Amino acid sequence: MPQVDWTTDMAIRAAWMSFVGGATQGEIATRLGISTAKVHRLIAHAQRTGLVRFQIVGRPADCLAVEADLVTEHKLSSCLIAPDIGGTEDDGDIRSIAEVAGPHLASLLGAPTVSQVGVGMGRTLRAAVERMPRVLRPDLSIVSISGSLTRKLSANPFDVVQQLAERTGGEGYYLPVPYLADSVGERDMFLGQRSVQALLERARKSDLFVIGIGSVEDDGHLIRRDLISRDEQRDLIASGAVCDLMGRFIDSTGRLVSAKLGDKAVGLPFEAVSGARVVALAGGLGKLEATRAALRSGLVTDLIVDESLGRALAAAGRTGQARSA
Repeated sequence: MPQVDWTTDMAIRAAWMSFVGGATQGEIATRLGISTAKVHRLIAHAQRTGLVRFQIVGRPADCLAVEADLVTEHKLSSCLIAPDIGGTEDDGDIRSIAEVAGPHLASLLGAPTVSQVGVGMGRTLRAAVERMPRVLRPDLSIVSISGSLTRKLSANPFDVVQQLAERTGGEGYYLPVPYLADSVGERDMFLGQRSVQALLERARKSDLFVIGIGSVEDDGHLIRRDLISRDEQRDLIASGAVCDLMGRFIDSTGRLVSAKLGDKAVGLPFEAVSGARVVALAGGLGKLEATRAALRSGLVTDLIVDESLGRALAAAGRTGQARSA
């Protein structure tokens, strides 16, 4: 039997009495023989540590309308818009997306037709997995589709393989190489290793892919995590790149650019996931151009974004249609 500390145990009991039993904090205090202030602290502890989680069923009608517009315009299998919850753009957008995406990912991974999922990385994707309810899938394989390390060979903090393995009980497979190599020669050296070839071959066979959409701007994952240099960033922008998709760089039309950095990615190429179900997550208006490019690439089949970004995508689509009319 697992050992649980007193505070956690009492917090769980108090939470059950409050949120399931409907008891007031005064009633709980009487039953447990502690003060009302202590009950308040226990319930706050349960919420803060994730022992209590809320799920809102349904989304506002405005969000559903935007979803329908984007599905139609981009021929998506599905689109989920996370409602605006206020707060700072980064924090609010990511938390809202995580609340919508978490249960959705649990539903996808709980399907018997999915025995293996290929996953990318990123802050929004990591947050979504953190909010994903546990799914008992010990038979599930979770495979990295791109390098799991930074160029300094340290673990990427936004890698989600381990998280998904913990949530599902499945087995995780890491690609123990950098997301981007320092040179084409180094990339070839990594790709020439039998273990890397075997992992990439395994990743190709995934039933489902879940990825993030990255920007090449200053607020993007590449710059924030020092995955690329400022010179490389300037080269990307000069080449017309607006989006990092699976370590490949595309322009506003969704086509691969000729930037040197594009030849240094260590992971699955686009053609490996073409035609498969690809769920992409993105948050914040700063990802507008990157997300539009990702959609135009034809790679993304399912999209999950926040309300502000979703509305901006829909508005951009309407503007484009008006110009072509």
